[in-house]
Amino acid sequence: MFYKEMADEAESYLGILQGIRRELHQIPEFGIDLPKTRARILESVEGLGEITLSDRQSSIALLIRGAQPGPTVLLRADMDALAVKEDTGLDYASTNGYMHACGHDLHMAIGIGAAHLVATHKDKLKGNVVIWFQPGEEGHGGADIMLEENMHMVSGDKPIAAYGIHVTSSWQPPKTFGGKSGALMASASDMIVTFKGRGGHGSSPWMAKDPVSAMTEAINALQTMVNKRFNAFDPVVINVGWIKAGDDHTTNVVPSTASFGATVRTFSPGMLAQVQKYSAELLDGIASAFGVEVEYEIGKFATEVVMNNPETTERVRQMVSKVWGDEAWVEWPTPIAGAEDFGSVVREIPGSFIFLGASPADTDWQQAAPNHSNLAVFDDSVVPSGCALLAGLAFETLEDAAK
Repeated sequence: MFYKEMADEAESYLGILQGIRRELHQIPEFGIDLPKTRARILESVEGLGEITLSDRQSSIALLIRGAQPGPTVLLRADMDALAVKEDTGLDYASTNGYMHACGHDLHMAIGIGAAHLVATHKDKLKGNVVIWFQPGEEGHGGADIMLEENMHMVSGDKPIAAYGIHVTSSWQPPKTFGGKSGALMASASDMIVTFKGRGGHGSSPWMAKDPVSAMTEAINALQTMVNKRFNAFDPVVINVGWIKAGDDHTTNVVPSTASFGATVRTFSPGMLAQVQKYSAELLDGIASAFGVEVEYEIGKFATEVVMNNPETTERVRQMVSKVWGDEAWVEWPTPIAGAEDFGSVVREIPGSFIFLGASPADTDWQQAAPNHSNLAVFDDSVVPSGCALLAGLAFETLEDAAK
């Protein structure tokens, strides 16, 4: 079978792709400006197809045209790292204060390998494949910028399907693929709230207007609001990540301001708008009750819910089963509260996001340090499987479209 042969071919790339991945691991870059990362990727895909670059960020769209005419499929690999200081002790660990703690270095290696597989067999390709190397996934809107710049349209046609892979150090057994149709990952956004009162002496708080009491009331009330105003079967998560008020050297002062920041997670389209409405009503009411003012921003940098298309997800399941066996697929029973800006991609293009277990063989994956941890370690021997799946999905999608 062609796809099994492709998987075997991808395994022959292992040494080269591991080398590229570990080199990228040592030079992580943050946000949307990734000059060293982009240069290394361009070196690895040189001559494979048509390159489109952005002036707004360090994105790459690689277009590989097939020998036969047909539609376009999009494959995506993200590039940016996290502002995490690495403590893994690996001999190729980052030392620059950033870390590929979410496995994007493996994603880039997967994208590079998939590009080589597609280009090698483009005589069998009934259409085109565009491969995105995307910066700014970690809350910087990189996918939306690429869509705004029409980098999905480089073939001249809108892709008929999009696929992406995300490795995980702890969420599922190693060397298994996983996912589900429908909602896979949450929408994520920020809530930043500041209460403004009037400072005073701590011995006489009634002569001041205390923003701290309003802030603590709001933090507690938001948790109750989530339970009382939202369906438990369409959950909402609001979790406060920081609070700021007063001075840690002074206890006898009523400060003039108090603020907090929270992450907001929702699992269905349109739910964030309800969170914005109900939260605004609650915060305004609390401010009025305490005689203070409140300013808030809810929904900043919001990502879309990752909604996996049923048809493309079924294609993934069948591809995994045909090439690696039924046991290589893990059907997720529920979505996760993690977020991904691939949600913007599947808002525009029907597609699927797939997880790939990458915990090291000598580690209990259920106890392993999770993605985003400064101790997260990923087994890059899974990279060829990811390459073969993405490339195989592109070929099969175009083959089905030609029937």
